[in-house]
Amino acid sequence: MYNLRSLDALRAFVESGSVSQAAARLGRTQPQIGRLLAGLEKELGFDLFSRNNRRLSLTAEGLRFFQHAERVLAGHDALTRLASGIRQGQKDSHLRLLTAPQVASLILGEALRAMAARVPDFTATVDTRIRLDAEAVVEQEHFDLGVTVLPLAHAGLKVEPLCEVEAVAVMRRDHPLAALPQVTVEDLTGHDMVVTHPRSLLRQGLEQHCRDAGVTPRCRFEASNGVVVCQMVALGLGVALADPFVARSSPAPQMVMRAFAPSIPVSYGLFFPTWQPRSDMVRDFAALVVQAARHEAETLTRSLRRRQGGGAA
Repeated sequence: MYNLRSLDALRAFVESGSVSQAAARLGRTQPQIGRLLAGLEKELGFDLFSRNNRRLSLTAEGLRFFQHAERVLAGHDALTRLASGIRQGQKDSHLRLLTAPQVASLILGEALRAMAARVPDFTATVDTRIRLDAEAVVEQEHFDLGVTVLPLAHAGLKVEPLCEVEAVAVMRRDHPLAALPQVTVEDLTGHDMVVTHPRSLLRQGLEQHCRDAGVTPRCRFEASNGVVVCQMVALGLGVALADPFVARSSPAPQMVMRAFAPSIPVSYGLFFPTWQPRSDMVRDFAALVVQAARHEAETLTRSLRRRQGGGAA
């Protein structure tokens, strides 16, 4: 329905920020890019762009369309790479991975290094999403393997357990609770908290433990995801419960983790598309991910236990 030249022009415009930069990137003239974008907009029947002082910016509808168009282009890029490899007699050594940002740095990074050392022509595309739900994953279509927090259930996905960690309390080093080897739900009383949205597993676990203990948390700030929660904690806005993988991937050196009781388990899983068979490359890489994830989980557990036993922070 939509020609690839128009979609390429749209991607170049969004990623570069202007028609002139998009033209330079694609080796075309500004009028050519303008015609491609205008033609796409006319074909779609709704406004992709708002126009202020002759400058274009995406509308909400335009952003929504681009997010899906990007997947089409990613699939086309993958087909182009595949065709080139087949012509050159190469085996399929490219993987398309879908994951949360904290997993990309802590777990996939190690697995990618190991696979690159093992397979000289190995390549990969890593698509990160703050939130992965089943419907969005199935719509993705162009991926070989993914990692996410469970639960994740859909008939189009095969989900396998990966590892389990426990939620931790996070705060700045100068926070009063940082002096404790372990933070309990009762210890939270009277302290400002930064929490995730009410539907999150961490928020629900926190509220259940607070009800059981008969305490009321002072939820002063709320954020849409754990990454932002950790950033707010690092600014000194309060104490929070966090997925330890998220906390470990935070770049804030002034933030520390402490074991939290009662336990709130956080389970991770691998997921695969059921509409395509697993190649040997996918199986080998999945094994490396399992190894890296379980090693990271064990390292976190040992570190927190050492702190509880009186070791260094």
